[in-house]
Amino acid sequence: MLPSQSPAIFTVSRLNQTVRLLLEHEMGQVWISGEISNFTQPASGHWYFTLKDDTAQVRCAMFRNSNRRVTFRPQHGQQVLVRANITLYEPRGDYQIIVESMQPAGEGLLQQKYEQLKAKLQTEGLFDLQYKKSLPSPAHCVGVITSKNRCCAT
Repeated sequence: MLPSQSPAIFTVSRLNQTVRLLLEHEMGQVWISGEISNFTQPASGHWYFTLKDDTAQVRCAMFRNSNRRVTFRPQHGQQVLVRANITLYEPRGDYQIIVESMQPAGEGLLQQKYEQLKAKLQTEGLFDLQYKKSLPSPAHCVGVITSKNRCCAT
């Protein structure tokens, strides 16, 4: 039951718009250090990736007009420093980072840990051919799940 004095009632769209405006106004431009993960570059030329550290991650987009100025090709596991704006993607209600510039900052710690684990498993022989299972030939069924406006690489 609603209280006698009517509270502000938002639609979902209005709530997301309000939160987006608050994020953009209050945070402004920030510098963020993180490790690149899930890097993709669809036909649009934009870059989509995740920046993460040991305990958190955030989705990022770097549009074509900004990524043209980047002098290196970002790699999974690479540590970078980005200058970005924080915003909210209203249709999903997800906050994200819109990257304006990027510079390399070395190999990421998570990637180093991954490489160390891989080397350890290699020395234990766990990548030897005797442990590999073959796929049926030909494969009878392959499924790809994606969303509208997303790409899939083969």
